[in-house]
Amino acid sequence: MTEIVLALGLLTVKNDGTLEHPIQMPYVSYSDMVHHFIDDIYDFIDHNKDMELNRYGDILNQNGLKWGSKSMSTADVSNLDAQCIMALITGAVRAERFCDGALLGFFKDGSIRKWLERLKELDNGSGTEVR
Repeated sequence: MTEIVLALGLLTVKNDGTLEHPIQMPYVSYSDMVHHFIDDIYDFIDHNKDMELNRYGDILNQNGLKWGSKSMSTADVSNLDAQCIMALITGAVRAERFCDGALLGFFKDGSIRKWLERLKELDNGSGTEVR
């Protein structure tokens, strides 16, 4: 995703941690597009309470997945239903709240794209909806 910008503060000899030369810690700065994506996910959660996405961890567990980057990224989504796919996306967005850059990892490894493509399949009726 070219819309994601990774901004790293570099440690240099000049930045020794004093008040005059503070050390800049690395951070991730997302583009407006990513912020809109995050906002859209929270709006979806708020307007689709019947999907119970506030229980995303339980939904993942019920589908044999863990709320962790490896389990989520390597999940075979071919038989997952829309609720579980949205739980994966919700888990990725929530992970960013606890670990700066977590969402970036899901974008970079193609997980977000894979999940959105599965939702599109389900929406088009070509996917197998499993509950």
